[in-house]
Formats: sequence, structure tokens, C-alpha cells
Amino acid sequence: MEAASQQAGFWNDNENAQNVMREIAARKVWVNAWDKLNRQCLENEELLLLAEDENDDSLLESIESELTILESETSSLEFRKMLGSPEDAKNAILTIHPGAGGTESQDWAQMLLRMYQRWIERQGFNGEILDFQVGDEAGIKSVSIEVKGDYAYGYLKAEAGVHRLVRISPFDSNSRRHTSFASVFVYPEIDNAIDVDVEEKDLRVDTFRASGAGGQHVNKTSSAVRITHIPTGIVVQCQNERSQHRNKESAMKILFSKLYQMKLEEEEAKRSKLENTKKDIAWGSQIRSYVFHPYNLVKDHRTGHETGNIQAVMDGELGDFIQAYLLQAQHE
Repeated sequence: MEAASQQAGFWNDNENAQNVMREIAARKVWVNAWDKLNRQCLENEELLLLAEDENDDSLLESIESELTILESETSSLEFRKMLGSPEDAKNAILTIHPGAGGTESQDWAQMLLRMYQRWIERQGFNGEILDFQVGDEAGIKSVSIEVKGDYAYGYLKAEAGVHRLVRISPFDSNSRRHTSFASVFVYPEIDNAIDVDVEEKDLRVDTFRASGAGGQHVNKTSSAVRITHIPTGIVVQCQNERSQHRNKESAMKILFSKLYQMKLEEEEAKRSKLENTKKDIAWGSQIRSYVFHPYNLVKDHRTGHETGNIQAVMDGELGDFIQAYLLQAQHE
């Protein structure tokens, strides 16, 4: 494939050329990773023979340490191999919506936002908030984040569903225990190589003044944008930028991703796991529970994976939960 980039006229079609170069880069990642592991195996094999011939215990200990690292890197590569869908390698758009319950659930939605922002940082990914709507008293009404990084969608698709919180409410003067819900949806971000037709006549674009919590800046002009895709009824909006043009660009990015997800489901002739999780944001539909009281526990109800270290999870340590979900999905 790399030879294709050397062919005459290859760069005449810039869009196709960019798509080919992206595929070359993606394949190189796998080839280079395999070459590195294979080279380390051969080197350790030679060292092992040398250590046996020389009866060198210190060298054997060094090889053992290297093999531990090699095993970890091999497992990591095998884990990434599970993300074999073309969509898995894409960037992701993650949205969070609180369930019923007003301030309680809106505060829970903001806690989830922080958890995912910490996870994004840990992964070395880049997260940009496309739309952020503050809650009435605390928390958020909704948020959409663009997550950029290798296999961002492949990892984050494990998080799509309803998340349940149990805690002593900081908003209850009687310090009673409350249960709150919030939903997380994850969409693969599409690029120009994906064919999703959207006609202007199918769009209704409304502009309005962006709003903020008390004391925050409120735009004097109608820079916020809401776009309705009339054939599907999908509604997206963005008010995070001061420029109406930038807000429209971000809103269209979310719309294209949602339409692409819908297209994938139609082509597969079945509802995807993402849409299967779109239940009422309430009791009985949660994929994961986070219990702060009367004990500490985070449990994923799909895989059974759990941990008592709830603070670590809320600080973005989601790797074990994501891996358990992907392993189960592969087995199924």
C-alpha cells in the first residue's frame, strides 16, 4: 500500500491520498509494535542461552524482569487487537445527561464529567468540550466532549449506558441517602471519508443567546446554535463558543456523528449495544453502580467486575472496567 503513495497522480486526489496515508500510518503502528515485541523475544532467547552457558544467575534475574515487561506489553497489544471494528480506531464524542431528580442528578452528571476528563488525561488523549449547559443550582444539564486519541471510541463505547449513584446527599439538610442516575452516550466521530448525506433543506437552524450561571458571562448576541435534523428528529446544540460560526461547526460535528451511528445500525440490520442501553434513566436500567454509602463499591452489572476503591475510579481509573467489558463482548 505504501507504494501507492509513490504512483504518478496519487496526490491529484487530495482527499483519497489523505485517506490512504491515514491507513498506512494505522498499519505501521501494528507492524512496528509487532516488530518490537518479536525483536525483544529473540534478544531474550539469546541472552537466556548465554546465561545458561555461563551459569550467570544475575543475568537470569535480568531476563526474568525483561520477560515480565514483555508479557505486559504483549497483553496490551492483544487487548488493543480486540478493537477490530473500523469505528474503534476513531475519535469519540461522549455526551452526559442527568436523569430525573433535579440538582442531585445534575451534580452526579458533573461528577461523571470529571471522572471522564481524568480518564482522558490518564490515556494521554485530548478532550474538548463542545457544549456545556450548567445546572439550575449545581452540576450540569448536559455536556458533549470531543475525545481525540487512538481508539478513543473503541475504549469509550464500554461506558455507554445509565450510571447509578448512591450517597448521602450534600444537598439534603437531613443527610439522607439518595440515589441518582445519569446517562452516557458515545458516538464515533466521523471524518470526510464517511459518506453521510445531509441536505440543507432537512435542517432547521435556530440561534439564541447563550446562558450561564449567575455571575457568568451571558452573550449579548444570539451566538448559540440549535440544529434539528427534520427527517430523524435528532436535535443538537452548542453554545460553548462566542462565535455563532464555531458553534454551528461543533453542532454539525455532533449531528454527523449521530447520523453515522444511525447509519451503522441500519447497515448491520440490528440495534447496536449503544442504542440498546437507551432505556429510562432510572432504577433497573443501570450498567454500573457507584455506592458511597453505607459502604464503598463500584460494580458493573454487565460483567460483574467490581472494586471497593471508589475514589480511584472517580479519579479516572476505568481501565479494568473497560477491559472486562471488551473481553466479555469478544467472548459473546
